[in-house]
Order: sequence, then C-alpha cells, then structure tokens
Amino acid sequence: MNRYTFDEIRVGQKESFEAKITEEMLETFGIITGDINPLHTDEGYAREHGYRSRVAYGMLTAAFMSTLAGVYIPGERSLIKETHVKFAKPVFPGDMITVQGEVTEKNDTFKMIVLKVTIKNGNDEKVLRGSMDIMVRE
Repeated sequence: MNRYTFDEIRVGQKESFEAKITEEMLETFGIITGDINPLHTDEGYAREHGYRSRVAYGMLTAAFMSTLAGVYIPGERSLIKETHVKFAKPVFPGDMITVQGEVTEKNDTFKMIVLKVTIKNGNDEKVLRGSMDIMVRE
C-alpha cells in the first residue's frame, strides 16, 4: 500500500494495477447488493440478448476505483469525496482489466487531488472512464 503525502503527489503522476474478473466476484457482488438482474446472473439470458456470457456488474468494475485510490494513489491517506463514472463497454467473467489513474489537478487549499481513471480490458479497449476527487489526509 502506498502512503503518498499531498506534497509528494505530482500532476501527471500515474499508478495502475491489473485484476481478473471472476465468476465468484459476480456471485458475491450479487449477494451483497441484492441485484438479481438476469443479465448478470443468467448465462442463457445474457446470450439471448447478444452478450457472449453474463455481464459483470458495472458497479463491480467501478469498485476498483476504490482500490486505485485507497491502495495506489494516494493510498493509505485517501478519502474519496466524489466520483464520476461512464461505462463504455461490458466486462465479462474471465476478463483481465487494467485500472489506471492519473493525477490531473491538485488543490492546495483543501489538500485534494483529481484522479482521471481509465479501466481497459485485455484487448486494450476502454470499458470505464471516470474521475475521482480525493482528499489526501495528513
């Protein structure tokens, strides 16, 4: 886990990591949220509607933004204040995703950073675009 202080963070700084989306993640996310939409829970239904398999919950993919802030940049000192997310393409069980954040702004008064977030699949296609406003705690 990183422990960047506000002063150590620079505009343009990047961090990234990879994660594999598993069947177990979909099952657990569905149990936690109670979302039983068949697009996420029923392989046959998803195929009937033009997808290669069940579609991962968009918010499961977006949840990796929390890991990006809380572990990578700034890491331990992070407190997410706001997020913006756009889902560009579906994610499926078995997909390997790459989560990347880039610092685009710093606010000295409030010790806040803006992190531009991109998540790509194994084919280097953007599946999520977003941003986070993150307070860097002392």
